[in-house]
Amino acid sequence: MSYSRRNIVGEQQEACQKAQQITAVCEQLHITLDPIDWQHLGMRAPVKVNSIEIASLLDFGQRDNDDILRRVQIKLFERAALETIHAQADLKVLMWSPVDVVRPQEFLSLWIITLETDERIPIVESTRNGQRVYEHYQFDGHDGQQLTKLFGPVCEGEYHLGDRVTIKVRERQYTGEIIYIIPPGKTLTNRKHSSKGYHTISGTAYTNDVASRYIVDCNDGFPHIVNQSQVTK
Repeated sequence: MSYSRRNIVGEQQEACQKAQQITAVCEQLHITLDPIDWQHLGMRAPVKVNSIEIASLLDFGQRDNDDILRRVQIKLFERAALETIHAQADLKVLMWSPVDVVRPQEFLSLWIITLETDERIPIVESTRNGQRVYEHYQFDGHDGQQLTKLFGPVCEGEYHLGDRVTIKVRERQYTGEIIYIIPPGKTLTNRKHSSKGYHTISGTAYTNDVASRYIVDCNDGFPHIVNQSQVTK
């Protein structure tokens, strides 16, 4: 949408309403936004959280609460992952993937942020002092108690703990060790693509695989969780 001097008042009114809407939604979601300078920048005013730019008011468009939350989450997960490894400013994130864990947990959600270097950074979303926080999750693949807390009791499968296997993930192959086996669960069958990769969205379709799932450590930051059909020895 383009604006001229003749309709600058209309733009400011629209920007004010949009800023108020997004601020109110984020407050309900326990996210505090930085002040939005709609008075000077109109609909092009950036929406920020702790100086992290999420998008402009114009980019938010007509979004519901879930869309607004996901837009904010993507940026905050990304920033937390890059800060975890002290990455260079131009390092890009390729994918945001939620981890299906058993409940209850001390956190709201656990996501794997995959960088263009193929490094997989686990980031946890929690609430602290009434606000959502995003920080590195300390994962130890040798800690059986942690694995059980995240994924439930270990199961049996066609392959066994300690087996070296090759897995196929998004047309790429990785080799690693099976460190845990879990029951069938949610398998992603649809993804929403963004300009820098893809992430899951609410309403995504899932199917259940009949075989166990394997947690395979390929020494790339966080193990891969794969179905039987993705594993070969």
